[in-house]
Amino acid sequence: MGLSIGIVGLPNVGKSTLFNAMTRAGALVANYPFATIEPNTGIVEVPDERLEALSRLFKPPKTIPATVTFVDIAGLVKGASEGEGLGNQFLAQIRECDAIAMVVRCFEDPNVTHVSGRLDPAADIATVDYELMIADLDTVRRRKDRTAKLARQQKEAQAELEVLERIEKALDEAVPARRLGLTEEERQRVRELSLLTLKPVIYVANVAETDAARSDGPGLDEVAAVAASEGAHWLPISARIESELQDIDAGDRLEFLASLGLEESGLGRLARAAYEVLGLITFLTAGETECRAWTIRRGARAPQAAGVIHGDFERGFIKAEVIGWKELVDAGGWTEARALGKVRIEGKEYVFQDGDTTIFRFNV
Repeated sequence: MGLSIGIVGLPNVGKSTLFNAMTRAGALVANYPFATIEPNTGIVEVPDERLEALSRLFKPPKTIPATVTFVDIAGLVKGASEGEGLGNQFLAQIRECDAIAMVVRCFEDPNVTHVSGRLDPAADIATVDYELMIADLDTVRRRKDRTAKLARQQKEAQAELEVLERIEKALDEAVPARRLGLTEEERQRVRELSLLTLKPVIYVANVAETDAARSDGPGLDEVAAVAASEGAHWLPISARIESELQDIDAGDRLEFLASLGLEESGLGRLARAAYEVLGLITFLTAGETECRAWTIRRGARAPQAAGVIHGDFERGFIKAEVIGWKELVDAGGWTEARALGKVRIEGKEYVFQDGDTTIFRFNV
């Protein structure tokens, strides 16, 4: 299952610096708007200590982590929805992403121009949201005109029209669709529209290196307040620290982070936040040939989990041998875990949990 996150924000907030640090993709960084003209895409391995522990145990030739695709989208400016800056092409790129990481500038630096001339995180968020809402309003109104004609004869169309009218009213009042508390059924009715303001948002407060371990203070309090108002996730990340991490030997990174009061990299924290807002979990397969992390939706049953590996696994599912990753590591392997009675046999109704390690039995 692919997971893609669009990195958005105003120009010069540190989006491309953060993207480069996380993906090592070498996107162009420059101190002027529109340095990023084409979306830069990078596939990043998700840090996972569980997978690392299993790999140390089994020592397979291949260890394959879960991945996240980051898309660095050029800076939005006021009027982007009407063609200002590089206009609607950026908005279209966001539609392809599963979630949005909105980078907000929370650092002072006289050498880096601020597009509006002052540091104001709440206002910056409002500017980006406004452009996304204007674009969504156009999409909703066009769809509403078509749906209204069908609604006279079709109940499904009538139900969709009611959702569209509710979203239109909210957008007219400058309320992003994600704040409406739509039910899953209501979201399904408008899913194909890929509304920008209905996508989950993670606010990333780009802070100075000295503020990387802080959770409050100037700038951060404003971002936290916006996130709290809509039940969204937010986290402080120093793009500069993330850049420095790439020049440090992997074995020394934890020590470097600890010296700054941090327990893990921004990439790890952002990936975990994305999994949470999208309702995703990870299960693992482990053995002497391969250790691998797999991504599934929370609540997936055993056959669905098996199907992520291969369709034949789902079609011919018989059972799953399941154990928690740490129990398997503590036991010393599958044979030892079975001898200790730690491995469970689960059937088709079993709901997989985050960190489950499994062997599927199937017959096609």
